[in-house]
Amino acid sequence: MDIEKVFKTVLDSSFQVHTALGPGLLESAYEECLYYELLQSGLKVEKQKPLPLVYKEVKLETGYRVDLLVQNRIIVEIKAVETIADIHLAQILTYMKLSDSPLGLLVNFNVKHLKNGIKRVIL
Repeated sequence: MDIEKVFKTVLDSSFQVHTALGPGLLESAYEECLYYELLQSGLKVEKQKPLPLVYKEVKLETGYRVDLLVQNRIIVEIKAVETIADIHLAQILTYMKLSDSPLGLLVNFNVKHLKNGIKRVIL
């Protein structure tokens, strides 16, 4: 499937989850619901996927985990914070580089209107 079609499915599913639940829950609740929606859409989704760090040809198991990896190409980083900060953007960019993922979606579900909580990230 084309990466843009997959991205649109992820985006649409994020809006469905936010419409159903609204703001105010923990990140883990949104993650579980979005995971469910994406699976129902027929996409390959991995939840809390370990992400090793390779430093000078040494693979380090440092405990990094991607919230959702969709179709092995799109990283979805879920937040439930007052506002998206620069550190959140740095986090998803780092995860994208470490995993060789070309596209990311940073979603903050703790907003009244989800369009204000979404950031598309491209490497």
